[in-house]
Amino acid sequence: MIDIKEIISMLPHRYPFLLVDKVTAITPKESITAIKNVTINEEFFQGHFPNDPVMPGVLIVESIAQAAALLAIKSFDLVDHSVYFMSIDSAKFRKIVRPGDTLVHKVKFLKVRGSVYKFAAESFVDDVLACEAEITAMVPPKSSDK
Repeated sequence: MIDIKEIISMLPHRYPFLLVDKVTAITPKESITAIKNVTINEEFFQGHFPNDPVMPGVLIVESIAQAAALLAIKSFDLVDHSVYFMSIDSAKFRKIVRPGDTLVHKVKFLKVRGSVYKFAAESFVDDVLACEAEITAMVPPKSSDK
């Protein structure tokens, strides 16, 4: 398990853009299960949509990407490196995500080629598939990070 303090030490994201609350399972170089607790206090609900709050799909994908970054960081000792989201393929949104929901991201490595990492992900709410996607990320050499 990885708690929020360790997540903050690994990812550069901060409120309101830190979208992973904890990791419940991780098998380095294989998979990760991460949690995002969705609350009405999220800033995006002020405008999406005031009378019908729905978590934007792009933020579900961002939350998945952060979980994938944690998997890469833990798998390849990349704590002092940045993991950059490169692409998303085959994204499908199957269920509306609302305040009070808990998103459970299950992310698996598909392949690693050099500094490029490809992942398959599924996100669930109450064991119902909410989103599925394949994402690609890269880790540039340390000298070009920033």
